[in-house]
Amino acid sequence: MGNETGTGTRDLLIETARDLFLLQGYGATGVAEIVRVAGVRPGSLYYFFPTKEDLLIAVLEWYRDNIYEGLLQPVYERIDDPLERVFGILDGYRQMLLLTAYDQGCPIGNLALEVTNSHPRVRELLKENFVQWTDEVARNLTLAAGRLPAEIDIPGLSEYILSVMEGAIMLARTYRTIDPYDNAIAHLRDYVDRMVEDGTNWAKPSRFRHASDGEKTL
Repeated sequence: MGNETGTGTRDLLIETARDLFLLQGYGATGVAEIVRVAGVRPGSLYYFFPTKEDLLIAVLEWYRDNIYEGLLQPVYERIDDPLERVFGILDGYRQMLLLTAYDQGCPIGNLALEVTNSHPRVRELLKENFVQWTDEVARNLTLAAGRLPAEIDIPGLSEYILSVMEGAIMLARTYRTIDPYDNAIAHLRDYVDRMVEDGTNWAKPSRFRHASDGEKTL
């Protein structure tokens, strides 16, 4: 099998564990299966990761360090508008649900539900991944700030969008239909559109404008 103590083997183990955790969950994935699928000896895994939890931490660090390549880049390369980028990211999760027949959800959301209470060492990394996601959404919202009401709480709105996405994925996977996801995102879209209509520096007029005589006109 050649040298199994190089960085290539470490990366292979992380990639294999990442994919198996996403497909099966952390608890249902055994070390023996990770070794078998990766095609390495057990000693190679323990050389890099003395415990299975150490491997989980490495997987979460991989997600944290690769958010742009793994999630954002395909969206950002085809969408320039910052608000539409947010919905492009959400559409990526929709496509994942359909392509995997609802077998795969958000990898961080899955792990958070499964290991937050049982693995306190991991909780901070889960939080880091969520915060990184919401920070990126907040960055796009900030770029569109002139189109939104000035009083909008952008960090709070970013966390709300994360909550909508995670809950919608959970329902779609449970019901085995995309309808709950589409319904949730449609309501989110309506909410954002209404905020844009009330924005301060946006060329699109508000739904109701005050006429000079004090009457409201369409």
